[in-house]
Amino acid sequence: MSPSKTPAETLEVDGHEVRITSPDRVVFPGPGLTKLDIVRYYLAVADGALRGAGGRPMVLKRFVKGIDQEAFFQKRVPENHPGFIGTATLHYARGTEAEETVVRDAAGLAWVANLGCLDLNPHPVRAEDLDHPDELRVDLDPMPGVDWSQIVDVAFIARDVLEEYGLTGWPKTSGSRGLHILVRIAPHWDFRQVRLAAETLAREVENRAPGLATARWWKEERGESVFVDFNQNAKDRTVASAYSIRPLPDARVSTPLAWDEVRTRRPEEFTVATVLERFADIGDPHRGIDDAPGTLDGLLRLADELGPAEKPPRGTDGSGRRASTMPLIEIARTKTKPEALELLERWKAEHPEVAGMLHPADVLVDGMRGSSSLWYRVRVNLQHVPEAERPEQGALLADYDPWA
Repeated sequence: MSPSKTPAETLEVDGHEVRITSPDRVVFPGPGLTKLDIVRYYLAVADGALRGAGGRPMVLKRFVKGIDQEAFFQKRVPENHPGFIGTATLHYARGTEAEETVVRDAAGLAWVANLGCLDLNPHPVRAEDLDHPDELRVDLDPMPGVDWSQIVDVAFIARDVLEEYGLTGWPKTSGSRGLHILVRIAPHWDFRQVRLAAETLAREVENRAPGLATARWWKEERGESVFVDFNQNAKDRTVASAYSIRPLPDARVSTPLAWDEVRTRRPEEFTVATVLERFADIGDPHRGIDDAPGTLDGLLRLADELGPAEKPPRGTDGSGRRASTMPLIEIARTKTKPEALELLERWKAEHPEVAGMLHPADVLVDGMRGSSSLWYRVRVNLQHVPEAERPEQGALLADYDPWA
């Protein structure tokens, strides 16, 4: 977002005044969307966006320097928040706590959009009960080399498993490459039980579609499959909710779908412009999501039948850390993704024969959560390189410390 001297504009929303600073500042240069356009988008789809994020504490993911710069994560609600913004105090596993933002109406959506929040990142709990999630989240995360048809196949298998165990899944595009399936549940189970149910679902999907889907938490062990990311149900985790705008050049949107659309539609079809038309035409396909919350009893019984998931081996250095079963080397740790990708290409240029043997899923560029923003780790899995030709772990090409 480039500097702008455009005067602020005040909108009246639901009887509240919302001040929009630098309304003409361009946020998405490609489609030419301004900050005010983003605010007006959220007002237009407010019914659907609030169904996904309303009444839930959320982490503010703020793109104050534009979509080509990393966002920073703000857990604590700004001190000068208006009276129509609610709050809820969350207690984290590290012993810390934060009074987080709770949006309950369209004015709240406009207010967080003015702060530079493009996507909405709510917790899976309501502000009235912070210990018992009312949503199980199925995140279908494709590894490199996986095409959309494989994601769709896994989605329908996940739907079948959910239905067999008395649950209803509501699909939406993630706004990136994957799919999310949202499952409303009665708020009777704690985070540990919900995560266990999600992990059990992932294991059952993998059992039914070996090679297509995986429940393996460690990225280097997944191959070219769709990871059923159960850990998105761990306490403190958030995901981009329905109608969130993602920080991609085309202003792509995480869009709710009907199941009969999943095979025929593609994520790139859903942008701010097209979703505005779609919402005006058909409304929200997830309008019935809150009508019949389900029970986790069936999946928790299946968890007992399957027994504990396989645990990774531990290293022998006395640290207790997990030891990978794959021949990994680390290339770099960087502050930004472009720097990570640049250093990856530099490493490939230095090892052209090895690079030519790598499969798409062997290259691991991971966004890691730092204190208030992402940083990036670059690793290479040498499993497809003959042992005698594998390069040794060397000095990192960059060693960014996000905690410094």
